[in-house]
Amino acid sequence: MIILGLDPGLGTTGWGVITSVGNRLSHVANGQVKTDSAAPLGERLVALDAALTDILLEHRPDGAAVEEVFVNVNPQSTLKLGQARGVCLLAAARSGIVVGEYSPSLVKKAVVGVGKAEKAQVHAMISRLLPGAKIAGADAADALAVAITHAHHMASAHRLR
Repeated sequence: MIILGLDPGLGTTGWGVITSVGNRLSHVANGQVKTDSAAPLGERLVALDAALTDILLEHRPDGAAVEEVFVNVNPQSTLKLGQARGVCLLAAARSGIVVGEYSPSLVKKAVVGVGKAEKAQVHAMISRLLPGAKIAGADAADALAVAITHAHHMASAHRLR
C-alpha cells in the first residue's frame, strides 16, 4: 500500500510518501510545498492545490492522511492553517482515496511513543524507521510521521477484520 502523509501549512506544507507491506515500511519520497507569502491568500491556496495534485498524480497513493489543526495563540494563524488543511483534504479526497486524520499528539505517540515529543525527536525517529531517507525538513519529517501513523492504524484495522 502506498500512503501519502501531509503536514498542512500555508507557508510550508510537508508531504511524505511511504509504502507499507505488512509491518514493513519503506520510504518513497518526501518534500515541502512552499507558497509565496507576498501572494494573495487565494493564489497561495491554488498553488498548494496544484502542487499536491502533481504529487498525487506522480505517486498514486492508495491512502492518505492529514494532520489535524492545533489551535495557535494567534487566531489568524489558526484560520490560515485550517484553510491550507482544507486544501490538503480536498486534493487527497478528490483523487478518490480514503483520507485519515490524526491529531499531532497521536502522531507523536505512534512514532516516538510519547504524545508530547519534540519535533527533533520525531525527526530522529523517522530517520530510524526509514533508514537512508533524505528528509527535506521538519515539515516533511512530520508528514512522514503522519503517513506512518496511518499505516499503523490501517494495519490494526485490517487485523481486526
